[in-house]
Amino acid sequence: MDPTPPPTVTPWLHRPASVPARLAAVALLAVMVHRATTVVRPGLDNTFVVAATRTFLDGGSPYADPRFLYLPSAVLAAVPEALLDDRLLRVAAPCIAGALVLTGWLLALRIFGVSANSRLAVLVAGGLAYFMPFWSVVVLANWTASSVALMPLALLCAARGRWTAAGLVTGLAVALKPMLAPLLLLFLFARAWRGAAAVVLVPLAASATAALAMPRPGLFFTRVLPFLLRGQDDLARPYDASLVTVLPRLSVTAWIATPAALALAGAGLLLAWRRWQGGGDPRLRLVETSAMLMLAAFLVSRPAFLHYALVPLLPLLASAGVPGSAPRSPWFWIALLPQVPAFAWPLLEAPERRAFKDAAMFCLLAVAVGARCLRPAGTGRPEAPAAHRVSFRSRTP
Repeated sequence: MDPTPPPTVTPWLHRPASVPARLAAVALLAVMVHRATTVVRPGLDNTFVVAATRTFLDGGSPYADPRFLYLPSAVLAAVPEALLDDRLLRVAAPCIAGALVLTGWLLALRIFGVSANSRLAVLVAGGLAYFMPFWSVVVLANWTASSVALMPLALLCAARGRWTAAGLVTGLAVALKPMLAPLLLLFLFARAWRGAAAVVLVPLAASATAALAMPRPGLFFTRVLPFLLRGQDDLARPYDASLVTVLPRLSVTAWIATPAALALAGAGLLLAWRRWQGGGDPRLRLVETSAMLMLAAFLVSRPAFLHYALVPLLPLLASAGVPGSAPRSPWFWIALLPQVPAFAWPLLEAPERRAFKDAAMFCLLAVAVGARCLRPAGTGRPEAPAAHRVSFRSRTP
């Protein structure tokens, strides 16, 4: 008699979660978001954008504020916030950031046809409450949350063969914050020329329109870009986890650190191209290629902050139901371990030193996803109940 094969964990993850489990996840997230609204300066990063937009509404240049580092198009997007009362904004901004992250998670699940009521959905949603990147993006109300929500939406459109719509979504995300700019390469890999054009033209048109309405828009090129290329200032530099910034803090000279970071980022781009050429499940190919592109950019871009990890991480977590995906590797979870507050790391708990932990997370995630890119793709179909599957069409080769 043949032995009974052991049950796989994927069907269990894709079954509906119990009602108490769903309520517990909602309660954990609500407590975390409420806590974020009670800190000394809630929504700190968002306040810089709002202050710059109010300067614009008063007739000044938003770039007169040295902490406003976004494209001109972000000024128009922030006008509704700038009209709100400060007391309301201090509560609303963290709540909106948390809602955007949760929206991104639900959209990431849709890429693989996983129900929002599944155990996987509930476990990750509840786990976000114990994950430092989530706390960071919520307490700061950083606009990275918009990219966390829009990247899965763009990938969902692409997975359904709607590359032009995916390009429009990505272009909108870039107009709000240029974080998803590396995804332009994904459209070039797929030869989705109209989508690629949308990625470029949407933020360009939005920024040009905003620039015409504001005084001294040229400060973006003369003040903001040089500020970013220098690695920002002493306030933000200790939290920058890019290798270009972290390696010199470890006594590696800049003329070694910069080429090393560029070489690693270049290797990441090659791995992304290899993964795209590897085929397999088109949804998994989209997610892993885009994640590799984003992680390669984080290794060399200045800055690369803690909460940036949420952008590629949520689609990767949604792929846990696909055999051979990156979350099936223990190294994927080891990379996230430093970001769980329950674990104390000697000498790295000081705020000005946490960038070393963040850099380790980005590097290990890049290794875990890169190793997946090197393996044959195979069929890679999800082990999910038929009721949780949806049909996807791809126009890519």
